[in-house]
Amino acid sequence: MLSVRPGPASLDFLALGALVHRLDPGILPFRRARTLDVHVSGGEYNVAANLSDCFHLNTGVCSAMVDYPIGELIQAGVKAMGVKPFYKHFEHDGVRGPNMATVYSDRGAGVRPPVVFYNRSNEAGAMLEPGDFDWTAIFAGGVKWFHSGGIFAALSDTTSELIIEAMQAAKAAGAVTSFDLNYRAKLWKVAGGDRNPVDVLARIVKHVDVLIGNEEDLQLGLGLEGQKAEKGLDATKFFETIGLAVKKFPNIQAVATTLREVQTTNRHEWSAVLWLDGRQFTAPKCHLDVVDRIGGGDGFASGLIYGLLTGRPTQEALNLGWAHGALLTTFHGDVTMAKLAEVEGFAKGGSARVQR
Repeated sequence: MLSVRPGPASLDFLALGALVHRLDPGILPFRRARTLDVHVSGGEYNVAANLSDCFHLNTGVCSAMVDYPIGELIQAGVKAMGVKPFYKHFEHDGVRGPNMATVYSDRGAGVRPPVVFYNRSNEAGAMLEPGDFDWTAIFAGGVKWFHSGGIFAALSDTTSELIIEAMQAAKAAGAVTSFDLNYRAKLWKVAGGDRNPVDVLARIVKHVDVLIGNEEDLQLGLGLEGQKAEKGLDATKFFETIGLAVKKFPNIQAVATTLREVQTTNRHEWSAVLWLDGRQFTAPKCHLDVVDRIGGGDGFASGLIYGLLTGRPTQEALNLGWAHGALLTTFHGDVTMAKLAEVEGFAKGGSARVQR
């Protein structure tokens, strides 16, 4: 049974991952772009930012920070979202780095999908290693929930070892641990070396209470067999794959994911599922008119974690994640602009009628 640490704590939620800046030309492809929006992002950080800004929890992030103007821009974004930073600082040499990673992502439109590519060369986040953070001091005031993800694990040999170190410290401190598989084949391939992602992720997942990931994440990231899910929002095959995951990793108490059928870039069918202690839960289904799909999955994770952290009934917790992820796709950028009342209203069946 998922058990959240009772009583006060200095942090409700702590994330470990790489901070990045996303360059966004809107619906234009990059080859035609002349202006760009800049979004502060990171698969793990986004959850902390959402939980702070929308759900009013005390959150923190452990990450690398380069002392140069782009680092200052990112620090300002983290501060604006109310997230407490724990940084390992790096000096920039003025020419080659180390760097804060850049993600390039247009929004696409209609039948033209979004295009995402990266510059993670000489990334400071990939240089993080065990021993870089004083976990005893960080967890001393109490942390209720600790979270990391597969994007950070893929960056280098040392980042995956750092996640394991942090997970062990979190478990010793009585925190719930969660991990978003976020399997990205190109990141694991570029990281190179002798690392097998299935082996690396298995060592991490042994310390995880709540696992987030779609069927492809579970199959490719954890080496599970199974049929590919049929197109649509039928959760049957996914629950079968979850059964294989919890058989391989009996420590897992919950598995969750979004269900999304992409009709066009701006038109999606949307739902979500949660397996918790052997029980299966399914969120409602809805149509999404998508403005910017980046961050929707992190939006789901943050709403779900909020519900579980605050003791909401399981179905309600799932619906909060589903509703917040849906709302996040209506905003530009990677992190939330929603208010808690909006999330709760939509989760209960609210509509898009004008509010007067």
